[in-house]
Amino acid sequence: MPPAHTGAPSTLGASTPSSPGSPAPLDPGAPGYRRMSFALFAAGLAAFALLYSTQALLPAVSASFGVTAGQASWTVSAATGALALFVLPLSALSERFGRTRMMTASLAVAVGVGLLVPFAPNLEWLVALRAVQGAALAGLPASAMAYLAEEVRPKALVGAIGLFVAGNSIGGMSGRLVTGWAAQMWGWRAGLAAVGVLALACAVAFRLLLPRARFFSPASLDPRAVGRTVTGHLRDPLLLRLYGIGALFMTVFGAVYTVIGYRLVDGFSLPQGVVGSVFLVYLVGTASSAAAGQLVARTGRRGALYLAVSTTAAGLLLSLSDALAAILVGLVLITAGFFAGHAVASSSVSRAAKTGRAQASALYQSAYYLGSSAGGTLGAVAYHAAGWGATVALGLGAVLGVVSITLYGSRVARLERLGPRTA
Repeated sequence: MPPAHTGAPSTLGASTPSSPGSPAPLDPGAPGYRRMSFALFAAGLAAFALLYSTQALLPAVSASFGVTAGQASWTVSAATGALALFVLPLSALSERFGRTRMMTASLAVAVGVGLLVPFAPNLEWLVALRAVQGAALAGLPASAMAYLAEEVRPKALVGAIGLFVAGNSIGGMSGRLVTGWAAQMWGWRAGLAAVGVLALACAVAFRLLLPRARFFSPASLDPRAVGRTVTGHLRDPLLLRLYGIGALFMTVFGAVYTVIGYRLVDGFSLPQGVVGSVFLVYLVGTASSAAAGQLVARTGRRGALYLAVSTTAAGLLLSLSDALAAILVGLVLITAGFFAGHAVASSSVSRAAKTGRAQASALYQSAYYLGSSAGGTLGAVAYHAAGWGATVALGLGAVLGVVSITLYGSRVARLERLGPRTA
């Protein structure tokens, strides 16, 4: 992956020098930075807990409605697919009305729908409500990335985004953990209700803690201007590679975590609460995403990506074992590799985009969640057709795609350094 563009000075994180008396971008250790980190951590926790609230419950949903793994997987894919479709238009609204307003509205609607989801009378209603929930959540991720790029010093951006992604991992873990044990005791509907209450508490904490935006400047909602910005991003080779990396990483993750519940129930007859507890491995993702900044400092962005894909591939291969302990270690490696790779790729988008940061992040999020939707559905279909080995093969194919894109980016960077001599 080549370095960020060097033609124009970066505007990320309001990096231009501040005049005397004007507010300065946030640095780690500052009180405002700490409040911001906690607020966005809470937002990420709520978002991931809601977005994947049915994932650990898929075997129970299948049994309750009498449907296959592929059909039940739509309760996850509908949410992630709707998020992918709506993230770009909602990011455009955030350019006009502000990041904090968009994030607040997004969480409020998603939490409201989350409190209705447990009452869905059938699979069709459940999928429909989950799609609405995913569309509502679309206003959060790109707005959060743009907010961080504007409010945080560029050198601290990878670490700040890593903390937001860490909130995602905690949300994914806690949501599955809560739903698993609540479902074992009172049924899968109680599990969804518990996640709704958890997300409500996180949304309140987010709104109370988030510092006001100091560097946001409203932009026009002119569709032609937005179209030009999006087109420009889609013509940028570096951004396109980053979008592809995000989509492929999430294809692996979506496939593995959509299907793993079925494998643990079918292969080891584990109860629902224990299956939910398996998602404690998300704590590894919390650590790896939060440490992404240090990893990039030591190995460079491409080096960090190579390490992330190697770790993910090793985890996939290890998960082929019939030993439960080996499968769990494999999940740890997959989770660590995925979250590190996602933190590096998403922060690279924020670094590379010189204008229209919300749209650049939105396009990344769109690709990312389309990868999740495709991975969840294809992974479940593969498992239903040929077992866990087929799901792993799908994941390894996506990993190979990440390696190919990163190798190509390295070659482009080398040619750019050599300049006209290569002509």
